[in-house]
Amino acid sequence: MVINIQSIRFKADDHLQAYVQEKVGKLFSVNDKILRADVKISEQSGVNRYQCEIRLAVPGNHLIAKRSAETHKKAVYNAVSTLSRRLRDQKKR
Repeated sequence: MVINIQSIRFKADDHLQAYVQEKVGKLFSVNDKILRADVKISEQSGVNRYQCEIRLAVPGNHLIAKRSAETHKKAVYNAVSTLSRRLRDQKKR
């Protein structure tokens, strides 16, 4: 399980990195063929200040989700939820 975390325009503290590891790590249990996850969290201006982009490397294709929210954690949670739903749908096929 390889999870690369990159923060853009701010410094991610240990608490946020642990949260990302925990939430993104759950995706690996949904699909055991995931090779790695690349997570980019950036700070923007506007109402939804934080954006999270998660890119999963799965054999055959890549799954990408981008979500914005008021907090880092909400953005990560929304992106993980989207990818989890996609992985379950892909598994059904």
